[in-house]
Amino acid sequence: MSRLILFNKPYGVLSQFTDQGTETPRSTLSDYIALPGVYPAGRLDRDSEGLLLLTDDGRLQARIADPKFKMAKTYLVQVEGDPQEADLDQLRQGVRLKDGPTRPAEVERIADPALWPRDPPVRFRKSIPDCWLRLTIREGRNRQVRRMTAAIGYPTLRLVRWRIGGWSLTDIEPGEWKEADQRDD
Repeated sequence: MSRLILFNKPYGVLSQFTDQGTETPRSTLSDYIALPGVYPAGRLDRDSEGLLLLTDDGRLQARIADPKFKMAKTYLVQVEGDPQEADLDQLRQGVRLKDGPTRPAEVERIADPALWPRDPPVRFRKSIPDCWLRLTIREGRNRQVRRMTAAIGYPTLRLVRWRIGGWSLTDIEPGEWKEADQRDD
């Protein structure tokens, strides 16, 4: 029977088990997960936090990570500034990035979520407002959410992937993992 692991990746951790090519060692998945034979299904940037799925099932890994399956990925995004509905409509229609237009995203403003503190904390600037968005995409380009919010003039300050398909971070603290059912409904 294959395994599916839901991991709450902390800020600053690489989405791989080894760190090669740097003089200063960086934190990796091996600092948190000691299970042989499981591999990440997709990636989450070092400066992003949240849900990372790992599995030992190649078909499941492809279904999760391959954009052709259009699996929904939901992020909680803290942006610098105060985007209005017209700004968010740009995301809903899809924005043009250097590597082409994005698919339309689902996006809404949300109240500040009850998240764990980030280490290091996001820089607070008294003179510049920020707000939180819930943003769902069905593709997964490199640093896509950050590039999308920057394209409409609101840089991302903090990015937490909360959900992939039907799997979410509910009841998983940063640095912790749990085994899950493989169904995503």
